[in-house]
This record gives sequence, C-alpha cells and structure tokens, in this order.
Amino acid sequence: MNHNHKLLSCIGFVGAATCAAGTHAQGQGATIAFDESAFAFTPVFNELSITEFSIELTGPIVAGLSADNPLLNGVEYQIFGTLNSPTPSNFPAFDLRRSIGGAEFYEQGSSLSFTVSSTADLSDGLQVSELTSSDPSAPVFVFNAREVDTARYHPTLLEIFADGTAVIQNSNNTGGVNAFTNDVVDVDFGEEYIVNLTFDPEALTLVAADAIPEPASLAMVGLGGLALLTRQRRK
Repeated sequence: MNHNHKLLSCIGFVGAATCAAGTHAQGQGATIAFDESAFAFTPVFNELSITEFSIELTGPIVAGLSADNPLLNGVEYQIFGTLNSPTPSNFPAFDLRRSIGGAEFYEQGSSLSFTVSSTADLSDGLQVSELTSSDPSAPVFVFNAREVDTARYHPTLLEIFADGTAVIQNSNNTGGVNAFTNDVVDVDFGEEYIVNLTFDPEALTLVAADAIPEPASLAMVGLGGLALLTRQRRK
C-alpha cells in the first residue's frame, strides 16, 4: 500500500468507519483498560483473579468503529488462579503475566474484536453499553489471547456480553514443550479454568474520556491529511 492509499484510509477512519491495517492518525491512540474491581466473580471451574488488563490501540476510538484485529501498540495483562480441580497442566496454581507488542500478539495466534455503536456518546468515555453486535446473543467484546507454540497453558479468552455478563477462561492454547510438565501443550477452551463475571454495562468504562479525542480534533486530522494529499498530488 503506498503513502497516498494509507492517508486516504486514515481520512476515512476519521469519518468513523474503519482504518486499514498499517494506518493510523498520529497521537490519537486509545487504551482499553480495567481490573477485577469492575466485576463480580463466580467460579465455574477453578478460581481466577485479574490484576491488570490493558490494550493499547494504535488508532482512536470513534463512534461507529468496527474493530476486527485492529492495529495495537501493545497488550499487558496479569491473571492468576488456584487450580483445585484436575487440569491438563496439573498445576496447583498459576500466575501469568504478559506484556507483548501488538504485532507479536497477533503472530502468536491471538485476536481482538469489538464494534462501537454509531450513536455512542463518547464524551464520558467508552462504556460496554455502547458496544454492539449484529447477533444479540453474541459477545460485544472478544479478547482471545490464544498462544500457539509458546508452551503456555493459561493465556486467556475474555468474552463480554451486552447484558452485563462475561466469561473468562483459558483459550485453546497449543504447541511447545512446557518446562514444568515436559509435555507438549494441548489444552482446549476451559480445561484449566472458567469463571463467570457480572458487571454494570453502563458503568464499566473500557476507555477513559481523556483518551478519546474530541470530534473537532479528529476533523483537524482529516483536514490536515487532505491538505497533505493535495500537496503530494501537485508534485
């Protein structure tokens, strides 16, 4: 993709649709972040806690954004659990801390998807109630930190639903010889832990208001991009 095509893609992004891979408006990145204090936990299979959860997006959050594996600067999360019931790892407990770049996140088999409602009022940040899905029964936010060939059992899958429920469980991680078990990791969804979560969709803020640019700021980015594109075409 040449520079002009990238620029046009980001101008379209300012218009609130979607930004092509490899493009973004400089300085407009947003961070999705929360911790376990936002949730009530109900263990289904073993126990789990969330210490840290942060996803740094390369681009901005705008109304109407459809994010399907958007560009990321990085991902950080920490979860730990007590595994009283038998699991493929046979660990009594685990403490998983991950801090990885956006490209590595996707290269290891992970994915991220969510859609912001076209009518979302982002003046007070992005709440779960402002996410949408074409299927009412489907999650409105899916963070699948699946890892392939890294020898880890416990990377997570978090699915958040519009009705104020969520499920966090281990993803279907596979590949690599774990240093503690000396076995090749091959674990299916929920074989290490499953925990149901409840929360208030209107109160759970995923992106703080100060991390979301004002519409006027996005418009200036778009106008600047158009001016730059016009100058380049005249050359």
